[in-house]
Amino acid sequence: MPGKDEIERRCALTHAVKPAAELIRFVVGPDDVLVPDPDARAEGRGVWISLGEKAVAEAVRRKAFARSLKGAVAVPEDLPALTRRRLEQRFVSALQMARKAGQLLTGATKVKAALETGEAIALLTATDAAEDGRRKLLATLTAADRAAAEQGFDRPRRPHFELLDSAQLGLALGIENVIHAAPTQGAAGEAAVKRAEKLARYIAN
Repeated sequence: MPGKDEIERRCALTHAVKPAAELIRFVVGPDDVLVPDPDARAEGRGVWISLGEKAVAEAVRRKAFARSLKGAVAVPEDLPALTRRRLEQRFVSALQMARKAGQLLTGATKVKAALETGEAIALLTATDAAEDGRRKLLATLTAADRAAAEQGFDRPRRPHFELLDSAQLGLALGIENVIHAAPTQGAAGEAAVKRAEKLARYIAN
């Protein structure tokens, strides 16, 4: 039986068949209003759209949701922005869970050390971070991964994300102005990275 990331669905806008991880699901809520279902867990018939803010906006414009559902449905005009907010909320929730599980580090010194040792599985940088600090930690990430490859370690690619500003990260984690953070190995840390990837893909279209 295929894993969740291997399941394929058809985009209602382009009709292309893609892995579910490359699309986002929408469902009709109890009030007959279309809502995003980022985790694809809500009951009812879903409509899948390619993961991107522009794709969702185009689906609204071309009435792809009503055609797919074969019936009248209330589609919010701000559905692309609503979807982004929902993805941000899921990402923030995952960060909070990772911190509670002890699988999220904050602060440049701790993050740098975790990047060097391989404990960190991704790098999170606030969108309003100073260029010097951003550059230094990215250099650490690149150098550590290069050194691991040269030594023959089969380490997965460690992504870098800039998705929220320092105030948003700080509010999410209960720490004032978080600039740098790093999820670490473990189920909660990995879940945070997956949510970050989904949000990043949506923003980047």
